[in-house]
Amino acid sequence: MKLFLKISIFLILSFSILINCNKSNYYKDGNISLEFSKDTVIFDTIFSGIGSATRYFKVKNPYNLPVIISEIKLEKESASKFRLNINGTAGNSSKNIEIEAKDSIYIFADVTINTDNDDILETDKVVFNTGNNEQYVNLVAFGQDVHFFKDSVIQTQTWTNDKPYLIYNSVALDENQQLTVESGTHIYSHRNSRIMILGTLTVNGTSENPVIFEADRLNGHSSIFDDIFDNDTTDNYYDVAGQWGGIWLTKLSKDNEINYALIKNADIGIQVDSVQNANPQLSIHNSIIEHHSYAGIFAQVSNILATNCLISDCGYYNVAVTRGGDYKFYHCTIDNHWKGIRNTPAVFINNYYQYNGTVYLYDLENAYFGNCIISGNKETECSADGFSDQGALFNYTFENCLLKIDPESNINTNDITHYKNIILNADPIYKDYSEYNFMLDTGSPAINQGNLLIPNLFPSYLNNDLNNISRINDSAPDIGCYEYQ
Repeated sequence: MKLFLKISIFLILSFSILINCNKSNYYKDGNISLEFSKDTVIFDTIFSGIGSATRYFKVKNPYNLPVIISEIKLEKESASKFRLNINGTAGNSSKNIEIEAKDSIYIFADVTINTDNDDILETDKVVFNTGNNEQYVNLVAFGQDVHFFKDSVIQTQTWTNDKPYLIYNSVALDENQQLTVESGTHIYSHRNSRIMILGTLTVNGTSENPVIFEADRLNGHSSIFDDIFDNDTTDNYYDVAGQWGGIWLTKLSKDNEINYALIKNADIGIQVDSVQNANPQLSIHNSIIEHHSYAGIFAQVSNILATNCLISDCGYYNVAVTRGGDYKFYHCTIDNHWKGIRNTPAVFINNYYQYNGTVYLYDLENAYFGNCIISGNKETECSADGFSDQGALFNYTFENCLLKIDPESNINTNDITHYKNIILNADPIYKDYSEYNFMLDTGSPAINQGNLLIPNLFPSYLNNDLNNISRINDSAPDIGCYEYQ
């Protein structure tokens, strides 16, 4: 019994000494200096009333012993417009935070600015108190006032470039109404928002001042998996697809025209639904449609005229014209180097719809591609799948186009009914497609290989290229939307 008591006392004393030793085993120098991955965190262009993307920075303990941060807090405390998450715990302050030797923690921050009441420029500091030392990281946010639409149905109006437009939870133009968008106007859409047109959309961009449609997330990381934030290189959402719904020209819309627009970052750039009449449901000219998670242009039973357009970087199709219709694409560059998994062609054409085992046929009056580049990183980037022997029309033509089609496929590119004067499986030789620069470089097989007659079909749109460079000053126009310079 006495032996057991002695052993018990020894163990208790030993454990107590161990705890006391561990408690004192911290770096205690009065001049503890933490290291930070950034000295300033900048939130660029925050829209009034809409929260920012989440930014972060890393706090590192450079010592061979753990350190205790007595307090982390926002300098403005409850008056701050910023919000913190301190190493996984939401809150604008925290005390006695331990960082192991040579280890790090992360501080996440976001901000909401109301430009009606707050300053356009909002600043604060994240303060770190470690014993006798105080350090901080600056937070800086720039707010911007906008025309704000939330769950809105609008009537005839004109959007000007006096300040940006922000769509939250979608906006719909009512039937038989007209929305005119003037040059230089910038339109941002929040996640899952769409611009729905039941009337008529007219976009009047110019070469110098295009109209821009994009998502409202302008900074922050496109992926939280970027090596667990260690490589701080993806500092914006410029080429991130699927951030908003896109422009939807419903079956009630008519006579829509888009000139000099940049449409990007949506699920579907432009969806055109179910109308055939004498006038194109969509005329689109001198425009760029890029970075969409499903398609750049997705149309069904529609009528589209497209000239001088660049359509690139889409998760499934750059252009899908389905269930028949009437489509004309002149001097367009349709290239898909989507970085993710993709088993679909850049251009897809069909004249049917299948549901529950039943095939419904539609007339494809025409799908014409003239002086176009259709290429990308798949073996076949151009596919026509339809019925022509059961009473439905299935007319499509590629003329003076540069096409990428697998020679081992069952596509008969020798059929002059559909393929005329094509250049097959040649590298277009762009300036730098990895940087989304699809201008032609030296030695491109597309140079001077276009049909001379095509620019004369629509001289006001086609005599100059997408960069407003003349394509009629030499022996023949170049294939695609850009003239070689």
